[in-house]
Amino acid sequence: MARMDSLEWLVPWEFSPTLVASFLVAIVLFVRGQRVHHVTRARSILFWTGMVLLYLSLHTRLDYYAERMFFIHRIQHLVLHHLGPLLVMAAFPGQVMRAGLPMRWRVRLRDFLRTGAGRATVAVLTNKIFVPALFVFLVLVWLIPSVQFYSMLDWRLYRVMNWSVVISGFMYWNLILDRRPAPPAAMSPGGRVISPVATMLPQMVAGAVIAFTESDIYPLFELCGRAIAMSAQTDQTIGGLTMWIPAALVEVIGLMVALGTLMRLSAKGRLRKADRDARARAKSSAALSS
Repeated sequence: MARMDSLEWLVPWEFSPTLVASFLVAIVLFVRGQRVHHVTRARSILFWTGMVLLYLSLHTRLDYYAERMFFIHRIQHLVLHHLGPLLVMAAFPGQVMRAGLPMRWRVRLRDFLRTGAGRATVAVLTNKIFVPALFVFLVLVWLIPSVQFYSMLDWRLYRVMNWSVVISGFMYWNLILDRRPAPPAAMSPGGRVISPVATMLPQMVAGAVIAFTESDIYPLFELCGRAIAMSAQTDQTIGGLTMWIPAALVEVIGLMVALGTLMRLSAKGRLRKADRDARARAKSSAALSS
């Protein structure tokens, strides 16, 4: 009976065929790509751990509690926005998953990326200003009480909220965990160290404000009925602390990885080489334009 009760936690609160299809596609591509590219055990563990955490947060009974407890909702978003995407992107799955595509799809993807539309898409998805700004914006905008109210009541807006934080998390950690010098990386190694500090601070401030506010900022959870016997103040305080401390710790992990990359590139002299290459390209472009 206890086993059955534990298995019931894996039953989706609201079944989403789109989500299941997305996970299956990602898994199939990664498994197929491993036949082409060697993936270390550590990378495999990071990828599968991140994917499992994302699935458990999005498509199990936990979703029911996230809709009825503010602090569980914040833990859910900690995984969706920070920890899950960080773990998956730390496995550097892009090249592996691209290798998992059928050959004709790989050719089409390559040809698209060479077009103006393809280059523009990549430029937006890896923009060193837009992506970190979007990362922070999607943390804060869903915390606005009126926005939170409607997003928790409308299942379509609720899914938009969850999908948006996951996608922005992938975009952000793709920038921060890049191991290359810039160029070809979109963000400089030094920028990857500074960016987590800049994105961490607004979230910590918002978490502190929520944690120390004595009035009930999100009465929706009281109206819907809390799934756990807990006062609104306690629920809100734990939720704010979740944003303030664990989320900041995840960003510190990303910062430390970026710092390690900076030190490694510097020790190998690749930062200076990247600067020389960039200056040479700039001179070439100036000569051609004149």
